[in-house]
Amino acid sequence: MMDKIITSKIIKDTIENECVKTIMFNHAEPIEPGQFYMIWIPGIDEIPMSVSVIQQKKKGITFRTVGKATKALFQKTKNDIIGIRGPYGNGFSLKGEKILFVAGGTGIAMIAPAVEQAIKKNKVVDVILGAKTKKDLFFINRLKQTKATMHLSTDDGSIGFKGFATEKANELLLTNSFDAVYTCGPELMMKKLYQICLKSNIIFEASLERYMKCGVGLCGQCVVGKGIRVCVEGPVFSKSMLKDIPDFGVFNRDASGKKQLL
Repeated sequence: MMDKIITSKIIKDTIENECVKTIMFNHAEPIEPGQFYMIWIPGIDEIPMSVSVIQQKKKGITFRTVGKATKALFQKTKNDIIGIRGPYGNGFSLKGEKILFVAGGTGIAMIAPAVEQAIKKNKVVDVILGAKTKKDLFFINRLKQTKATMHLSTDDGSIGFKGFATEKANELLLTNSFDAVYTCGPELMMKKLYQICLKSNIIFEASLERYMKCGVGLCGQCVVGKGIRVCVEGPVFSKSMLKDIPDFGVFNRDASGKKQLL
């Protein structure tokens, strides 16, 4: 874990769709799928970003423009300077021989390197990429290059299965014997998957997103349940840990700490 900010030039930037971008930078520190960096945008803010590309000496983050910091980061291009602190948190365990990954929206960014790592470990992998519409999906060609069986799901049916990713997941879970489900995406989606997986002994892990300031468990901004820090004990939580987080799938908090119902 690196607690010091390392400044780095952006070595590559890729527009994934009209509001999602991938930024690559040199960073040799090992990181596991599901872990995150604190990314410093000079003059603006420092924000958490999950790793989306893992190479030996290069790493990447993929994000959607949702606020002042991400909009400023979206404008960054090759050779611009950003700061990197981390990696932090706990990633996916990738246990089990037959795995189902379920990614919704920008959760695809975190799931992609997990799929690639699972394939490297010779796991049998199915992956669901879900979004509201076809134009919101990304990393399709990247994941087609793996040996994973890919399922596309869109709310409007513009590509793949018409309906929610959870509906497709339930269909696959009823017709296949998976050892584990790993998920990242909208929290209501993950809560539904959690409830499905509670009915069996299947391994289940979900990545929670909360407002973070420090990334190292000092500020308490991202605490859920009774003193569980998303930045330290998470952001990936097991099925048993989620039982102790009554916030899960119910509410999160804004920068002031005020509850926001999901």
